[in-house]
Amino acid sequence: MPDTTASRELAAGQHSAWQASLTLGFADDGGTTRLFDNRHYGPLRVQKALYPEDPKVCHAIVVHPPGGVVGGDQLSIEVGVGPRAHAFIATPGAAKWYKANGKVSRQCVRLNVGADAALEWLPQETIFFDTANVVLEQHVELAAGATYLGCEILCMGRRGSGESFNTGTVTQRSSIRRDGKLIWWEQGAMLGGRLDSPLALDGKSVCAILVAAGKPLAAAVLAALLADIRADIQADGGHLFGITHTKGVLVARHLGDDSETARRLMLIVWRRLRPHLLGRVAVTPRIWQT
Repeated sequence: MPDTTASRELAAGQHSAWQASLTLGFADDGGTTRLFDNRHYGPLRVQKALYPEDPKVCHAIVVHPPGGVVGGDQLSIEVGVGPRAHAFIATPGAAKWYKANGKVSRQCVRLNVGADAALEWLPQETIFFDTANVVLEQHVELAAGATYLGCEILCMGRRGSGESFNTGTVTQRSSIRRDGKLIWWEQGAMLGGRLDSPLALDGKSVCAILVAAGKPLAAAVLAALLADIRADIQADGGHLFGITHTKGVLVARHLGDDSETARRLMLIVWRRLRPHLLGRVAVTPRIWQT
């Protein structure tokens, strides 16, 4: 059968649900961050640790070999970053959530970041096919002095193929705790056919968010940083974009119709934030450019 979207969807309808899990552990080893724990069950894995910057930052690419998630699939990812270690996690391409076929697909991500450690969670975009029924959960636990930078880009339907997200449901829950105290909580559901509402996506098909939780920034530094980000965004063109900062959590959001634009804007924010929060120049991951 030719490798087309139609053939993949047909195969998905005949597929038994995957139960897949991935557990990763990173630790500091004399200034080098090492991937010491890499366990997987089912089609989720990291092939090897990468060091495109220097030994302090360990990059890992999470691969889902089937290339898409179908109704009934259950994915679980757990990441632990030990004290003073620094992990950067990305994906090689867009994640695709296919038609539900009467079943709910789930993904649960749990990220634990130790004292004075850092985790950057930058997967590429996620595409939800029409009629997909998906539950997404992500929970982050931060120890004292830990830093988290996380981004997600959600594409509702396949705009390039003329498909809208008319009948599916995507439910999300996310939280960040520092030393056990809740500092960020968000939940919601995007219902197919109702995304035109101003309380939903206001007729847009792509939404993106970047969340940063790290060391407190002086008011003057924060004000200058926000001004720089806004100037960069405006120079890029007119966009639906906003930034909020509360209780040590900075959140940038974008609404639009193009995943490439969303990616570019989120990378602008990331490039500006990284030097302030992690003391490192932001080098765009090569995997994001392939």
